[in-house]
Amino acid sequence: MAVSDSRGTAVNCMGLDPEEVEKHKQQTGSVANYAGAEKIVGAHCFEQEADILIPAALENAITKDNAHTIKAKVIIELANGPISSEADEILNKMGVLVVPDILANAGGVTVSYFEQVQNAYGYYWTEKEALNKLEGVMRKSFDEIWAVKEKHQTDMRTAAYILAVDRVAQAMRDRGWA
Repeated sequence: MAVSDSRGTAVNCMGLDPEEVEKHKQQTGSVANYAGAEKIVGAHCFEQEADILIPAALENAITKDNAHTIKAKVIIELANGPISSEADEILNKMGVLVVPDILANAGGVTVSYFEQVQNAYGYYWTEKEALNKLEGVMRKSFDEIWAVKEKHQTDMRTAAYILAVDRVAQAMRDRGWA
């Protein structure tokens, strides 16, 4: 229902046609002034009433200065570090569920690993096979982080860090380093 870029915002509470918005952006260089959007003044797409917000472009797009304007119940970080640490605290206090970038972005890294494995062994999966493998990895990762979140009664970012540190510590023990 909303999308923005560095030059403007397109909002339509009834939904946007992503193919038409992309076509408009290709023609004009921006989502601004998309014909299927409502005219809004001064509001950013982050401020819209929405269930899910996906910051997907800029680091520190959500800061202590704008975090309080977020109305979404869930944020899925597709950009690297789109939420500042101060904003993360504000959002947690507001009860917003944040799926951190280190989980939400893991799919691309995982697919790169799949490509490396395929190239090393000289066999190749179909797109469907690769997507099925990816789905399994991502669901398992989400479930593991969610379990840590619940166990420690913390947010998903902290849970992901706890899990990561535990894994590194275990690897060190397994190698006799600790």
